[in-house]
Amino acid sequence: MMDAQTWRVGCRCLLLLALVGSTRSEGLQSCEEVRKLFQWRLVGPVKGLRDSPLAGPDLQVCIAKNPACCTRKMEESYQIAARQDMQQVLQTSSSTLKFLISRNTAAFQETLETLIRQAENYTSILFCNTYRNMALEAAASVQEFFTDVGLYLFGADVNPEEFVNRFFDSLFPLVYNHLINPGDSSLEYSECIRMARRDISPFGNIPQRVLGQMGRSLLPSRTFLQALNLGIEVINTTDHLRFSKECSRALLRMQYCPHCQGLTLSKPCMGYCLNVVRGCLAPMAELNPHWHMYIQSLEELSDAMHGTYDIEHVLLNFHLLVNDAVMQAHLDGRKLLEQVNKICGRPIRTPTQSPRCSFDGSKEKHGMKIFIRNGEETLANRRKEFINSLRLYRTFYGGLADQLCANELAAGDGLPCWNGEDIVKSYTQRVVGNGIKAQSGNPEVKVKGTDPVINQIIDKLKHVIQLLQGRSPKPSKWELHMGSGGDMAEPVSGDCDDEDGCRGSGSGEVKRTLKITDWMPDEMNLSDVKQIHQTDGSSTLDTTGAGCTATTETMALALMGAVMLLPGLW
Repeated sequence: MMDAQTWRVGCRCLLLLALVGSTRSEGLQSCEEVRKLFQWRLVGPVKGLRDSPLAGPDLQVCIAKNPACCTRKMEESYQIAARQDMQQVLQTSSSTLKFLISRNTAAFQETLETLIRQAENYTSILFCNTYRNMALEAAASVQEFFTDVGLYLFGADVNPEEFVNRFFDSLFPLVYNHLINPGDSSLEYSECIRMARRDISPFGNIPQRVLGQMGRSLLPSRTFLQALNLGIEVINTTDHLRFSKECSRALLRMQYCPHCQGLTLSKPCMGYCLNVVRGCLAPMAELNPHWHMYIQSLEELSDAMHGTYDIEHVLLNFHLLVNDAVMQAHLDGRKLLEQVNKICGRPIRTPTQSPRCSFDGSKEKHGMKIFIRNGEETLANRRKEFINSLRLYRTFYGGLADQLCANELAAGDGLPCWNGEDIVKSYTQRVVGNGIKAQSGNPEVKVKGTDPVINQIIDKLKHVIQLLQGRSPKPSKWELHMGSGGDMAEPVSGDCDDEDGCRGSGSGEVKRTLKITDWMPDEMNLSDVKQIHQTDGSSTLDTTGAGCTATTETMALALMGAVMLLPGLW
């Protein structure tokens, strides 16, 4: 006794044979069904279409021994429809991949924008709570710096070395006028101080550390985003591939020529479909090894972006280095005073009257929300999830023709099918492989050569793969140097330096444990801070004082950077 599955398959076969036989029988007598389908599919008028088949019609592609319902104009319309159908199935097959890349590209861009705003908030909080006399004057420089960070990340022609140096150039006059030699000075004198910054190095090696960290984190993220945008471009290009004349004729013969014989329900045999579609998509199949390498290179770059290579780590800890820089200049105040007097002369001072800082509490609250987020929400984990999903599409272009025939176009196994001339039990011609070279023996499509548009997109893939891979076989050792302006420079091998924040746990982070009381003075007094060093290398900060009430989170953020260089005071 046959099982249920066998019974269902048998019924389907009988039903299809009955339908095909009925359609062929009706087609030999009347073209009514063909006329209806032509009007429904092409939304065209039925005027001028045949009511009954005609022997020996003037057709170029759909030539058959039997009488046909098609006219020359119908054949031309069917050829256009066949190309449109193929483009539609291409777009449908790539829609999930395209959505995966475009959605994550937008999400990464949004996350980076949030991180930039967050880092700007942290830096503003640092000035407002620790150096509030200079906070309003520093606000413009802080905003300009993070604007430049965003412009660079998203592909603008800006130079990180220039905007890092510009930030510290503008910071030095503020530190000098408020901490080293308090008082207001003329614009000319402040400009002289700004110009002197690079000669006297008031911030020690911290600007170089910032530049190093920015170089290792900004360039990979910038390259990663540009590579994702290229991935979208590749899919858009292949979705709108222009088919050759030979391919268009083959698609017409496969999809709509059976209609001319009244076989409106037929589907092509699997082998026949593979030959036609592999021939049409042969230039596209040449993308496959480069697409595979593209995804692998994205994965390697993503794996390498951790510690000081991770933009999240660098941006959210930028304010700590800013605080280090201010503290360094403060500690070297006497020496810097002498150097500035020697270069710029002695200023005519007036009492400083800097306005008080007023920071938007809602921004601060928003900032603290990200700072204390769970590890699962990090940018690195989001990248990892994306790469894991993208990895499933490594051979997308190599198996695309097979996927289209199996899922969309061809008849099922064992069912009667169209072989380009008639309904048969199976396709008997040789089935060729994928790619240009395999098409020399294709019995259904003549493939003349590569497609210039596909060649162009392959060249772009090769270029971005070189940028993603670099020269080092060990992504964890990458040292990504910035190119000038908007050009991406190739990564080269190099080890991470302790001065750039690569000590500690190995992830680039310096471990600190902070203990902050709820009551802190309105103006932080360094003498009220006691630093207790622990045997395990961490630090515990205890503070006492009075003056105003603030939340633990706010004061923790304000003091987090301030304790960095305090051991040098005692």
